[in-house]
Amino acid sequence: MPVDYSKWDALELSDDSDIEVHPNVDKRSFIRAKQNQIHMERQQRKLQIETLKYERQVNDGLMKRISSLLSALKAHAAEAETRNPGEVAFQAVMESVGSPEDDNPPARPEGVHAQEEQPPTYTKMMATLLDQVNKELDEKKPENRYSAMVDEIGVHLKKVQDLQQELLKKLTELEKEESRKITSEGIHTGFDSSHVNKSAPSTSGKKSDDSKVELLNPNFSTTKPEESKPSAADDDEDKEIEASPDARKFANIKPSNYRESHAFISAHPHILSEKETDGLLIMAFDSQLDGKDDFARQCVHQALLLQYCRALGKDGVALFFKRITTKGHQAQDVFYKDVQDTYYKIKNRAAEINAQREAEGGSGGGVEQIQLHAVEPGTEIKIKIPPEQSENEEEKRGREIYNGFSPNMQKALASGSLDKVNEVLGKMKVDDAEEVVGLLSEAGILSLEEQIIDATTEEGQKHLREIEEQATLGSYADDPE
Repeated sequence: MPVDYSKWDALELSDDSDIEVHPNVDKRSFIRAKQNQIHMERQQRKLQIETLKYERQVNDGLMKRISSLLSALKAHAAEAETRNPGEVAFQAVMESVGSPEDDNPPARPEGVHAQEEQPPTYTKMMATLLDQVNKELDEKKPENRYSAMVDEIGVHLKKVQDLQQELLKKLTELEKEESRKITSEGIHTGFDSSHVNKSAPSTSGKKSDDSKVELLNPNFSTTKPEESKPSAADDDEDKEIEASPDARKFANIKPSNYRESHAFISAHPHILSEKETDGLLIMAFDSQLDGKDDFARQCVHQALLLQYCRALGKDGVALFFKRITTKGHQAQDVFYKDVQDTYYKIKNRAAEINAQREAEGGSGGGVEQIQLHAVEPGTEIKIKIPPEQSENEEEKRGREIYNGFSPNMQKALASGSLDKVNEVLGKMKVDDAEEVVGLLSEAGILSLEEQIIDATTEEGQKHLREIEEQATLGSYADDPE
């Protein structure tokens, strides 16, 4: 059965990370400008819709009074033949005046005609209309002034009716354009119910085990809450969180070997639980306390891998591995940054504990340092210093942060060597170094890029073969999204 994707044609995105721009155009600036343009057009369209609705509402009230005046004038047309036409017209005007409560137009919505004064009352509008009619009659000097006044007021009523039709046409077009695009503002909760129908207890005799209802929670007790007692499994879970043997095996898989990780999860889906993720993070923390930095980072990587697969829903496993193995996909930057941030939190906390142990005379692991390393094999951290003269606001902010670093850090960054930067960070306190790393990230000075390998050397060829083997093991189809 063919799948119809036409419904997604109306999806309006304000941020498309896959957009292609000219090499001389800054991609982030282009996306930001596109975002602003879409949001401004959307806000302007909404304001126009509110303005047209308000103008039609005011015109409806005015049309009601003009129609009432026209009906009163036509009703007294016979009297105008025998009486003073001016007196008869004045009497018709007084009869057509509505109640004082309805004399004021409706309040204007916020932002509609904000630069203009509040519209006058309907009485003033009608007085202005009659002044215009009298001026036109004075110019034309008709023989039957009363009949001419009726005709002239009818012309003004027709003008307001035509204006209403024109406003309605514009309003319909704008509302059609607004509804043509699917935006986050148009998302509403449909069916939102957590009610579950409970089955009535059976009054018949005992049945075979095949007729028993399979419960989602086998430990559920039908007794009252105060009668239920916590199970031994719950007590054990509250006491200590520990990764299962299968989760420990999963932690030993290299982060770059996504094919093996995928196969392991497919064979052991029970490790996709919050308890296993927490257990692997505890393993990472214990390994960091013992000075096993690489294994601690590996445990963090595998723990967050399980967390992402679980968070993506029913097809989360397949979706995650497709996106993480698609070259250049935005999901890679998000995931690797999360791994890096989580690992640094664990590393810093472990450093504090080891320092405390050392101060108390325990078996501390020496002085802990903050060091920068690329998480993903085949990638490296590049250093890019923001230019001094730039019109870009982000680059200006980045340059201000760079100028606030110490001379030693500025010199290390200017060299472009990550080793020299780590050397300066190693001489700093953990808290100060952590703050500097955060500022480096905020300034956009550090970026994760693919490593360039010199294949003309023997070492480069060996490194290239290793990466190609990993790519062969971890290759998947491109993400259809």
